[in-house]
Amino acid sequence: MKDKNLNRREFLKTLAGASAVVVAGGNILVYAQEQDLPQGAEGKLTVIHRTEYFSEVQDLFRADVEEFAASKGIQLDISTANPEMFGDFMAKMLAAVQAGNAPDLAYHSLSVPQLYGLGLVEDVTNVVEQAVSMYGEVVPQTAERNAVQDGKWWAVPFISNATGWFARKDVFDAKGISMDDLTTWDGRREAALEVSDPDNQMWGWGVTVNQSGDGHGFIMNIIHSFGGSITDETGLKVNFDSPETLAAVEWLTETYTSDKYKPMLPPGIESWTDVSNNEAYLAGTVAVTQNAFSVYAKAKADGNPVFENTAVLHAGVGPVGYALESGANSWMTIFKGTKNRAAAEELILHMLTPEVFTPMVQLGGGLFLPAYKNLWTEDLVNTDPNFKVIEEILFNPIIYNGTSHPALPNAAADAVLAASIPSQMMANITTGRMTPEEAVKDAHKKIVDIFEEGGIMQ
Repeated sequence: MKDKNLNRREFLKTLAGASAVVVAGGNILVYAQEQDLPQGAEGKLTVIHRTEYFSEVQDLFRADVEEFAASKGIQLDISTANPEMFGDFMAKMLAAVQAGNAPDLAYHSLSVPQLYGLGLVEDVTNVVEQAVSMYGEVVPQTAERNAVQDGKWWAVPFISNATGWFARKDVFDAKGISMDDLTTWDGRREAALEVSDPDNQMWGWGVTVNQSGDGHGFIMNIIHSFGGSITDETGLKVNFDSPETLAAVEWLTETYTSDKYKPMLPPGIESWTDVSNNEAYLAGTVAVTQNAFSVYAKAKADGNPVFENTAVLHAGVGPVGYALESGANSWMTIFKGTKNRAAAEELILHMLTPEVFTPMVQLGGGLFLPAYKNLWTEDLVNTDPNFKVIEEILFNPIIYNGTSHPALPNAAADAVLAASIPSQMMANITTGRMTPEEAVKDAHKKIVDIFEEGGIMQ
């Protein structure tokens, strides 16, 4: 049996390898038509970037990069590169790094612990320190926990964002329900039931537990709110099967299978994907949902009447006694073996300058926000009445590590989501295949398998 007292780097490496196997095994969405990674070369700055929700932000990002390259007389190869378009992205990037022709720079939302554990990225501590000296501390606090390994930064925080809960003030007001009544999970659920009116196409609860980013995030947040977790604080010992996890899963089971709460659930919610709740909220058929700010930004951009009636809420409070919430980041990473490091570093800092960055924030509708405290100016917060709640989430002094909580973010937790274990657990319950207790034990076993495949024996 392997020694459990591995150092942090060994732990990350073994689990990143396991995660790469999970990804390559097809447990994440992979489009049928894949594309090859662009190849880096000396004298040509190769940049790949994620797709933005709003094309205007993406076009501006791309134009700024092109303008930078032109001003420096640098040859540029820039392309959009969604990881899901590459299939087994990590495996392809690993092959490119090993072949010495990886892209120079990427702007993305990938798992930094995985990138680091697989040895795909360069130390960028000097770039982060320079950004902090100009723009203040990085937000949210979880950024450091995601991107700092062995005392060094392996990704530059570029933007911050948050998942929010969105509620129809007008719908709740009509029933005399204050937003303060939605503070706890129990209160939110009861209020959603009270405002439900299926005969008039209004369902209170617009959150799924189906396989999706939204579903997994919600399931894990409820589990953490009840005191459950995937592992202990070390991140090494799986303790998913606990009384706290079971209590959370029983709460979810009651929400999605009981006759009491059936009137608040929209038809087909058990098979919703990441876009379904957006569509339902924008169509005015659900009173509360959880989502990235894309749903809010879309309502604003389209002049949808739900926008003016939307309140942004904090995460609900469960038995632990406080809301578990934190923002997230998207990153700039320089890949191992880059032949154009100086240009890549200069580009990152150029893209963070307020005159370049702020116009993208203004177009981003809450999806594209600063990752440095001093860029959160009063003018920015006053841009939108709900931005104050986003600021509170991002500046939350209680550190919430997300999926891995209370452990530091790690590749093992990413692998658990990549394998869709939380939603599989709930599907086993909602279809009647298992009781909550059986489903929790089954999920625990699958999590143990992932850890042991990565060399962390239980």
